[in-house]
This record gives sequence, C-alpha cells and structure tokens, in this order.
Amino acid sequence: MKDSFWQEHLCYLGFRLTVPRKIVINILKETEKHLSAEDIYVKALKINPSIGLTSIYRTLLLFTKINVVQKHDFGEKKARYELINNPLKKEHHHHLICTRCKTVIDYADFMKEEVELMTKTENKLSKKYHFKIIYHTVHFYGLCVKCQKLA
Repeated sequence: MKDSFWQEHLCYLGFRLTVPRKIVINILKETEKHLSAEDIYVKALKINPSIGLTSIYRTLLLFTKINVVQKHDFGEKKARYELINNPLKKEHHHHLICTRCKTVIDYADFMKEEVELMTKTENKLSKKYHFKIIYHTVHFYGLCVKCQKLA
C-alpha cells in the first residue's frame, strides 16, 4: 500500500501524514507480529534516529482513536498494536493466547459455523443496541501445545 493511500486516509479523517505517523504505519504494515510501543520505537530509531518515544506513543494513541490500529492486551501488562485491515498482510483474524508463555497465535481459517455465529451475533447486537459494529476482536486464552506438556 503506497503512502498516498495513508495520506488520503488520514486527510479524510482530518489529519496529516507526518514523519512519525508514516514511520509507525510502515513498521506495522511490514510485520506479522503484534508490536508494543517500545518494539516500534526500537525499529523507528533505525529509520529516524531523532524520533522520540513520546511521538510513538502519541501516534499510537491517535491511530487507536481513529481506528487505524488495533490495540491489544494479551495479559503481559503492555499493549500491542497491529494495523486494522492491513491489505498487505493477513485478513481479519482472532487470537489464541497462551496464559503461561504468552505466545499469540493468529487464526483466520474460520469454520463456517464460526462465521455464521459471529455474523448472527453482530446483527443481533447491532439491532438490540442500535449500534453500528465496524470490527470486532476475539481472544481465546488457554495453554499452547508446548505449555500443555509442561502442565
């Protein structure tokens, strides 16, 4: 996805594509991982040594507020981020989170029944609360295969 897309998208929302914003978007669109602000900062320093951690936090706060990024809490006492509907990477997905080793598994190979249930749930919630659902997240917590062997 070219910078012009992000520039137009942010402009449409009333914001400019500043250097820190461009750097954060580029870092997030090039990774499959769920990065913390500190992870993004370390990568950003390699691109622009004058960037500050505060700029990264401010950018992530704004991007979360305007639905450019999704903020996750996987139980490790720090937020992790990923682009919402990143067209260069994976499609909509859910998370399996190991409560012991904190491994996060993304999965998008939904069963037909899962899709039907989520669609039905979204439709009923939208109708019941007069609420337009834009996206959703689902996290399942448990033990990964490796940690099950240790239990």
